Amino acid sequence: MILFPAIDLKDGKCVRLKLGDMATATVYSEDPAAQAKAFEDQGFSWLHVVDLNGAFQGKSVNSAAVGAILKATRNPVQLGGGIRTPAQIEDWLGRGLARVILGTVAVREPELVKEACQKFPGKVAVGIDARGGKVAVEGWAEASSLGVIELAKKFEGAGVAAIIYTDIDRDGVLAGINWEATIALADAVSIPVIASGGLASLDDVRRMTRPDASKLAGAISGRALYDGRIDPAEALAILREAKVS
Repeated sequence: MILFPAIDLKDGKCVRLKLGDMATATVYSEDPAAQAKAFEDQGFSWLHVVDLNGAFQGKSVNSAAVGAILKATRNPVQLGGGIRTPAQIEDWLGRGLARVILGTVAVREPELVKEACQKFPGKVAVGIDARGGKVAVEGWAEASSLGVIELAKKFEGAGVAAIIYTDIDRDGVLAGINWEATIALADAVSIPVIASGGLASLDDVRRMTRPDASKLAGAISGRALYDGRIDPAEALAILREAKVS
């Protein structure tokens, strides 16, 4: 069980949004690379990065900031946001990413995702972002008619490294993770599931250690870490002592 600290990039800065609304961005760091190194120094073993501009524009926008992050940390990094072509996937993995996260393209072109999984084993994750149980695309700006589990099942047996499931209605508002929906997704597929959106306190971290959550691969934390609601050392100790980290 991994606790992934999150760096969301907007205009080269480390920010957090509320409910996926770019107009609500709060800047937490002008130096994403330094933030990445700080997370490593705090004891985290992975890093979750999202190019917010890229998610809306359909192409990588904050590539300079991501490149600086990759140089600053030895931790494996997963990146999502605007990665939608085979060339982009190959380019990013060639630059040292541990894995790419494919969201919009997983809805639009699932065969592309499957082909990428075959070409780059263990290096392709699928991001499923949902509002009201329906998958959202294009940086959460558009809703689809697909259900979360319906989409996830399309990738069974394809070699997807993980599914990052985000409940948009909880993202950035510290409402607590939607454990019921997240665990239901993990029960429905064999692909490892990472919870995202709303992790608010150490109670959520403790919730990760309960038996019904043991099938999850981890959870992502953003605003709660930046606001100091979660102490990194204490959170990692909880997972370590429960032998799930």
